[in-house]
Amino acid sequence: MNDTTRKLTKIAILGALAAVLMWVEFAIPPFPNFYKLDFSEVPVLLGAFAMGPLEGIAIEAVKIVIKLLIKPTSTMFIGELANFIVGVALVVPAAWIYKKNKTKKNAVIGLALGTVCMGAAGALFNYFVLLPMYVNIMGLDAILGAAGDMSVVNSLETLVIFGTFPFNLIKGIVVSLITVLMYKHLSPLLHR
Repeated sequence: MNDTTRKLTKIAILGALAAVLMWVEFAIPPFPNFYKLDFSEVPVLLGAFAMGPLEGIAIEAVKIVIKLLIKPTSTMFIGELANFIVGVALVVPAAWIYKKNKTKKNAVIGLALGTVCMGAAGALFNYFVLLPMYVNIMGLDAILGAAGDMSVVNSLETLVIFGTFPFNLIKGIVVSLITVLMYKHLSPLLHR
């Protein structure tokens, strides 16, 4: 098997695994129920660390396409777009820093920067693009009502500040920790 075929195979397998992991999701109180934690970024990060940031983007795209082929959108593609955007925001900086010098220290620095970028990208894209799209479809009251137990949420601004941003930081931290714990053990398999 040549290098290109091997790389495409890894991208497809990791993308499929990530798509399956998208289904294992759960809400984290007190965040709104429409923000769900899943572990789909772990295979994306593992692949991006092994192959590079562009391959990480490809794995992220394969994940979304497979998810949509198996389970149609329930968010009019807005949730899938959000997942792709924040996933890329996490994976690209992490893989780019790690690729420059493949040390555990650089992996941790890259994952920390990626987590901050994930939080920032999630906040900015939700505030300026994604949440306004939802508001146009469902109305502001429905969005704010779905915030549930978050009594501090009374506008899109407060939803982003107290919901979107911290949720994405927590997700970034969780998937980063799992990635750090798994990468060394899976590295020989990923580099075949």
